[in-house]
Amino acid sequence: MAEQNNGAKEKVLFGSDKNPTNIEPEKLTLDSKIQFRCHPGVSCFTACCGNINIVLTPYDILCLRKRIGIDSDEFLLRYTKPFYLEKTDMPGVQIHLTAEGRCPFVTDEGCLVYTDRPSACRYYPIGMAHFHERPDDPNEAGEESEKFFFKVKESYCKGHEEDKHWTVREWRADQGIDFRDEINKPWMELVMRRKSFGYQATLSEQAQKIFFMASTNLEKFRDFVFKSSFLDTYEVDQETLEKIKNDDIELLKFSYKYLASSLFGTNDLKIKDKKIQAKIAQMKEKQNGAEANAEQTYNELKKDRDELQKTLAGQKNK
Repeated sequence: MAEQNNGAKEKVLFGSDKNPTNIEPEKLTLDSKIQFRCHPGVSCFTACCGNINIVLTPYDILCLRKRIGIDSDEFLLRYTKPFYLEKTDMPGVQIHLTAEGRCPFVTDEGCLVYTDRPSACRYYPIGMAHFHERPDDPNEAGEESEKFFFKVKESYCKGHEEDKHWTVREWRADQGIDFRDEINKPWMELVMRRKSFGYQATLSEQAQKIFFMASTNLEKFRDFVFKSSFLDTYEVDQETLEKIKNDDIELLKFSYKYLASSLFGTNDLKIKDKKIQAKIAQMKEKQNGAEANAEQTYNELKKDRDELQKTLAGQKNK
């Protein structure tokens, strides 16, 4: 997903010295026409399913591991490999390709998990770009943005020669992209917000672990909410608790709010007043302890100084 300062959009996205040659230099809208069709009869069928990085969103992981019938731990171990999301220190996962460089869910006959395939697979051949200014207020990240589409045309792909015409809107609807984008949007905004800070700020190891858990393992995140001190810390209404207890989609949405609050200090989740007061009391106690230690250190140094002066004075009078 492209992201640059508005003043340099055309040059950075479509400049031949900067961008892949498979991106056509034309901005498309939802009503723009495209010509494309992929089916088992094209000579390049499944060629695009190898030698490619397929990044998985939290919703991708949920759909795939349910399709296969395994839990998140096993899915992550068998089918993914960890990496850092582009230009961030946020840990994510991508499909672990086979030794031949192929997606493990693809055969010569096609995709074995087609109806639950990852979001990245659904986009081709239409990419989407967001450009936005870096906001002064992190709570407003992504508000001022421009969205448009562009065509990706791999040299080997024969689907562009098929006699099938769509609008971008029709293609996205056919591929089920709109729903995916709606589910993925809050998570993508977290990643884009992190990118906007650049490398001058870093996430702590604990923050990275929390982000990875909430993004890849809903079972562990649910346990984190219901079996730790989480509910003693955050205000969560009963209706929300009932939803996230059994509904994975609602839990996904809740995890995005938690990550926004814990990583970026948004107001998506409110910390309980008693926790805030306890933290203030703890900080005051720590401060008072530090002041007491400082005073004790000062008195000890003063005592040492006085004794040294007495010793020096006695030596002088001899």
